[in-house]
Amino acid sequence: MVNAKKAENESGFLDELAREFQPLETGDQLLELTDHRTGAHYCECHIKASKIVSLGTIDVPLDPEEQGEYRANREIVVNNSAFRIMLEDAKQRRSFSNIVAEYTKEFDPEHPLKIIGGQHRFDAIKEALKANVDEYHGVKVYSGLDMQQRLDLQLISNTNIAVSGDLVDRLQETFKGPQLRQWCQAVGLLGNDEDFADAYERSGPISVKMARTFITNYYDGMAVDAKKFDGTNTTPIVCRSSGGVDGDWERVKAAHPKWSSDLELLQAGKEFAALAGAQRDAFKTKSSPKPRPDFPEKAVNAAVMSAWAYVAGMLRHNPTRLKRHFGLRNSTGKDPLNAAALAKGRHKTDAQNYRGLGYRTDPRERGRFVELFFLQSEDGKGVTPSAIDIAIKQYHVKQGQLDVMEAKAKAQED
Repeated sequence: MVNAKKAENESGFLDELAREFQPLETGDQLLELTDHRTGAHYCECHIKASKIVSLGTIDVPLDPEEQGEYRANREIVVNNSAFRIMLEDAKQRRSFSNIVAEYTKEFDPEHPLKIIGGQHRFDAIKEALKANVDEYHGVKVYSGLDMQQRLDLQLISNTNIAVSGDLVDRLQETFKGPQLRQWCQAVGLLGNDEDFADAYERSGPISVKMARTFITNYYDGMAVDAKKFDGTNTTPIVCRSSGGVDGDWERVKAAHPKWSSDLELLQAGKEFAALAGAQRDAFKTKSSPKPRPDFPEKAVNAAVMSAWAYVAGMLRHNPTRLKRHFGLRNSTGKDPLNAAALAKGRHKTDAQNYRGLGYRTDPRERGRFVELFFLQSEDGKGVTPSAIDIAIKQYHVKQGQLDVMEAKAKAQED
């Protein structure tokens, strides 16, 4: 434990904290400690609700200087049963603990207490204060954080409740810079000023994982010689999530450092966003028969998205076929992806519980969609039942041929 008399209080952090927040702890009880994992300095104390609410905010950016409009915290889940219980507990004078905050006046100086972990507790305390409940609550207050320390604090604070990999990805991508988000906004995969999803939900904003998957497969497809398509393994990938290092995404960025200014990639992104929009629009006026809930969002299925991007990259230098590939979004008389027909697509080897093409995201599903989109680019006739059937069968023929080639190669080694 670090004593206040000997610690980093030379910065005046503890004096400011005591003067502004009047915590329960006084004198030598107020200590500045160090998280030796990151070198961050903090103080644990108890502060009254009125001070927390009047001087605190949950509107906290991860990068206030460069990306101040994008929030670090999760969205408040107002309908969650645990949050509703929390609201009642606060009104019954429950004292909460382990609220994590940063003390800084570098931005929004009127609210120097930036709540990083515990935004639901903050809202519950705020609501209880309206009923004149002004209790002390435990707060862990950090001071003088740099970007890396702030990111680390965001991650550990948000693991108190089960956190999606999408949220971790979003925080880490924000830390790295705005390029991926700005690219998605530019092509229309995110709206203007819209951020990536905390946890992807149907019809909501896309996730970091989805954006990385699209770009990675576009460049992987570029490496394929379309003339050798029938003898090449053309299975797209899905990028990793949950905050670990995504080797595929890092590989692509290293090989294509100017990806964010690649005009062909930009055009492909715009075309795919238009396809996703056309797929949704096709169901806005349909009343009968009622489509399955996933039909409007079929384009952002991971298998569809990865395969479409893969084929777009593969046809980058074939303008005629690329035009047909992009033209899929202009299908008339039905939704561009013909989701109803996809649902009937299956192979004799599929399990009984297989629901049709476009419901799974495994490698086989992704490979089948590559065959379908590549086939569609030959004639531009769209996604038809016959094209679906041919594509599925072609995929299995190809996989059989690849297995034979692999077996022959092993035999030669023996």
